Amino acid sequence: MNDWPQGWSDDNRGTRYGRGSSGAQPEGARVMRQVRRGPAAPPGGGQAAPPYGVPQQPSYVDGQGYDAYDSGYNTGQVYGSPGGPGDGGGMYEPRPAPNWRRRIKVTSITVVTVLVVTLVGTYFWADSKLNRDVDLSKVIDRPEKGEGTNYLIVGSDSREGMSAEDRKRLHTGSSEGKRTDSMMILHTGDNGPTLISLPRDSDVEIPTFVGSESGKTYQGTGRHVKLNAAYAEDGPELLVRTVEANTGLYIDHYVEIGFAGFANIVDAVGGVEIEIPKGGMKDTKSGADFEAGKQTLNGEQALAFVRTRYALAGSDLDRTKNQQKFLSALANQVATPGTVLNPFKLYPTMGAGLDSLIVDKDMGLFDLADMFWAMKGVSGGDGTSMNMPISGSSGGNLVWDEAKVKTLVEQLNNDEKVTVSGD
Repeated sequence: MNDWPQGWSDDNRGTRYGRGSSGAQPEGARVMRQVRRGPAAPPGGGQAAPPYGVPQQPSYVDGQGYDAYDSGYNTGQVYGSPGGPGDGGGMYEPRPAPNWRRRIKVTSITVVTVLVVTLVGTYFWADSKLNRDVDLSKVIDRPEKGEGTNYLIVGSDSREGMSAEDRKRLHTGSSEGKRTDSMMILHTGDNGPTLISLPRDSDVEIPTFVGSESGKTYQGTGRHVKLNAAYAEDGPELLVRTVEANTGLYIDHYVEIGFAGFANIVDAVGGVEIEIPKGGMKDTKSGADFEAGKQTLNGEQALAFVRTRYALAGSDLDRTKNQQKFLSALANQVATPGTVLNPFKLYPTMGAGLDSLIVDKDMGLFDLADMFWAMKGVSGGDGTSMNMPISGSSGGNLVWDEAKVKTLVEQLNNDEKVTVSGD
């Protein structure tokens, strides 16, 4: 049986190379028979007309290619003209040179936009963290406001949020409630900042005041107490009222921080470098145990340092000096480029600080920034730090020097350079 296509026989196969050919030489050029599609040509050599609607198909003639048909594939022109793109109808146009001015402009706008969005977002995030719990509008009979801005900065012994382990580690004890452990007035103005410590044992008179919770008016009776007793009696509002009544100095803003918050801020900035005076410092009550010399204190050590007074010759007066020195060093550390320009340090520091601060209702982030920069200025030598002038003691209370205090307050109210000195 012959399986080859019509017109082929075994004789046509010949000796071929490949496809199962047994020949050793490749087959020569082979002329294909003419193949036509459609009906066969009529007798006489003429061509039959194609069926209606079907165009005549090209055909091979004598094995030499298509008859009257040019495929276009032998011209060497695959895409476009022989000259390539751009030379007579090419498919692709040349890529234009980059517009660097436009790219730089777009990049700059993008960077500025991202920066603005980040700053605005950070501002609102930080502003939302402030605990504005103190209402100074409840303070009555306030003195006239002077030039510059006065901050009352309070360190309380609040143990809120501290576990029993934290209290033991930080040597805070377990007393309930909270009392003022330190008090300072920071004045900012055009003649440099002035930081004045108010010893907690200062002898003051409790004036007439309105209860912060009850709204009831309590008449002054001339009762003299230690300054920190005013805070213990009716909180920040009475403390502000007492300071203003006994000094004549208007307090613009109130800022308070507790034990845990203070330690957290110090740890967040990576510790604060401080100079321990000759002889070192050791106090079992506060947990202080430092050798003399410059060293970096962590949060636990810093809290022990600012609370120590029994190991100091001047007791509370020397302690206030250490508190001023440390707070100024802390502010200086917070304001360094290493903290401000490092988001991995800045945001934890802001979070730790803002979460633990209690401020008045009118306190804003710019006010807080002004306070920190002023404290940094004190440590940098641009300002003055001092204790409230003391003239003596009475019944264990430290009595202020009335003449010096009057001069000091006048200079602060007029935003003049402070010439008064304190112990």
